[in-house]
Amino acid sequence: MGRSFLAGPVVGLALIASGIARAQVAPTADAPAPVEAGEQVPLVIEPEREEPLTIAPEEEATATPGVEVLGPPASEPPDAASQRDPSGALTVIHTADFGGAAKDAAEVLSTATGVLVQDSGGYGQSKNVVVRGASPSGTLLLLDGIPLNGAGGIADLSRVPLALVERFEVLRGGAGARYGSGGLGGVVNVISRRPGAEARVAGEATYGSWGTTLGWLSATGPLAGVEALLLLHGGRSEGDFPFLFDESPAFPGNELVERRRANNDARGAGGLLRLRHVTRGGPEVDLLGELSGDDRGLAGTATNPIPDARQRTGRVATSLRLSGVLGGVRGSTRAWFRGDRIGLAGGPQAEQGSQVQRTGGVELEARKLLGGWHGVSARVALSAEDVTGAEGATVEGSRPSWLHASAMVMDEVVLLGGSLLVAPSLRVDRSGPYTLLSPKVGATLSLPVGLELRANAGQAHRAPSFLELYVRQGLLLPNPALRPERVLYADVALVHRTERSLASVGGFYSLYEDLIAYELYPPFAAKPYNFAAASVAGLEAEGEWRPHPWVAGALGYTLLVSRNLRDDPRYYLKELPYRPRHRLSARVSGGPRWLTGRVEVAAQSAQFTNRTEEAVLPGRAFVHAGVSSSFGRSPELTLSVELKNVFDAHAEDLDGYPLPGRSAFVTLTAALGGASSSSPKQRMDSP
Repeated sequence: MGRSFLAGPVVGLALIASGIARAQVAPTADAPAPVEAGEQVPLVIEPEREEPLTIAPEEEATATPGVEVLGPPASEPPDAASQRDPSGALTVIHTADFGGAAKDAAEVLSTATGVLVQDSGGYGQSKNVVVRGASPSGTLLLLDGIPLNGAGGIADLSRVPLALVERFEVLRGGAGARYGSGGLGGVVNVISRRPGAEARVAGEATYGSWGTTLGWLSATGPLAGVEALLLLHGGRSEGDFPFLFDESPAFPGNELVERRRANNDARGAGGLLRLRHVTRGGPEVDLLGELSGDDRGLAGTATNPIPDARQRTGRVATSLRLSGVLGGVRGSTRAWFRGDRIGLAGGPQAEQGSQVQRTGGVELEARKLLGGWHGVSARVALSAEDVTGAEGATVEGSRPSWLHASAMVMDEVVLLGGSLLVAPSLRVDRSGPYTLLSPKVGATLSLPVGLELRANAGQAHRAPSFLELYVRQGLLLPNPALRPERVLYADVALVHRTERSLASVGGFYSLYEDLIAYELYPPFAAKPYNFAAASVAGLEAEGEWRPHPWVAGALGYTLLVSRNLRDDPRYYLKELPYRPRHRLSARVSGGPRWLTGRVEVAAQSAQFTNRTEEAVLPGRAFVHAGVSSSFGRSPELTLSVELKNVFDAHAEDLDGYPLPGRSAFVTLTAALGGASSSSPKQRMDSP
């Protein structure tokens, strides 16, 4: 592809921008757009609802992770999850609510209902995200809408530095109708920090167990007529924590021995640059650039340690968005690009080499109110993808490539005097040789006494990735004959809210077909095949309670029951591996600003690690506790002390990756200047 890779996206962006250049000021998440007399205000049709849970401003208020069951006002951009899917099961998690307690993105995201994080152990190690029982390749991971899933389709949270994140939007359930191929179980959209209109400098430094050092520094404010944000981050950890090992698992009751994790170190660094420009009578322009790199040891499992395997990765991502209102139509257009390099060395395959994946494209999205009782949304996108290291390439160094094209239309119809919103939609994707059809219908019904009923049903797909089709990595072989995976899904939830509480409980069912899994390919390799079907059903409950400005709590629970539907007596109706039935996350915090304490519990039940239900990974429960003290206003200083895994519970994940035991961290955060755009108090007090 070479230099022509982004020629199409750039030309498309230029053509679209010429039509939006005369637009009015786009509404933003910070403030509503100015409205002229007689102007028709475009909006997303939603029945009248109560505002999300808000607490009156208090000098000494505390905060816990928020559960935003209601969609924000229509001033949010069209690509916000609450706008793209007004009836979807959506949880929004603001990282500012965690203060200095969380150390990586996986720790924050694992508190979300319906989300399971599969952990390889320690800071910087692979952490795959699973939503509603789908495989890690069946969950889309986005950075401000830019796909972050690697060439294998895996959503690895270890490559999302927490310092970049303002909030996570977790959309549970098949997301093909809104986000395209890959959203079988759901979508996690990482919303990066935004520039501020006031000058502000902030930073954070953390030191803790096993030589773990983390830090970031940011500066934001007006610069040459635009709002600018520059953020730099870095971290490292030796990762050499002790763990208990069973030398003779065939003899129950034998004494465990203590070993120390080796080749588990990790280090990484990067930066984020965002520029935003808003002018009266013109479009809003948002430019994002992100650069990151990391290096980590691949330690292997407890029973099969690997002393010399290494992985080095690097990523560059950028996007340019123009948004505004033109002729009563609210729209946005964007061009984006992402490049990833992954290098493997050492281990069983000493000469693994490196692989480079590039993907980029353009997209256009528009919304218009029609007739005062329904609104139509449409989106078209065109992108391209290529990768090196393809199996069987005819020319050395060639880059096999795909084109992706999609079109989506959604109608939002208001009925019963505004009490019922019905949102049917349809999306068609063309991914390389595959054509994928993703229909969906969603509904929201407002009920008395603050109740709301939500329901969704539809179909989604995942096209095989480049890695599965063309790339050989070690003993994993490609298979160009793979078919797309498919899911049929339905869910329903009841939501209740009061002035100081918010709760949601619901159930879901998903039928996965043509699942892709690796099977033994004699004599030593493994190869992916379409062979399986599975059903996953469950219950999701989440809530938030703020009885007093100094006290707050949050709770999330997931029940998940999976069944393997492969017509084979060895696996038929057995549970899927790595899918614990029960997960619980609870968090309580309290105290004034100058001394705030918090306790968190994260527990999950036992899970099978093979399809015959013969190997079992025990359940686990971790308790975390911390205290923080904030003083001063400008500068504002916050000192936090966190104790992770208070009771030193020893546990493993996946097929034998030890997890860290008790650890301690001290964090100092400083800020000078205007208020943060993502502070928890501002979020609660704003409409």
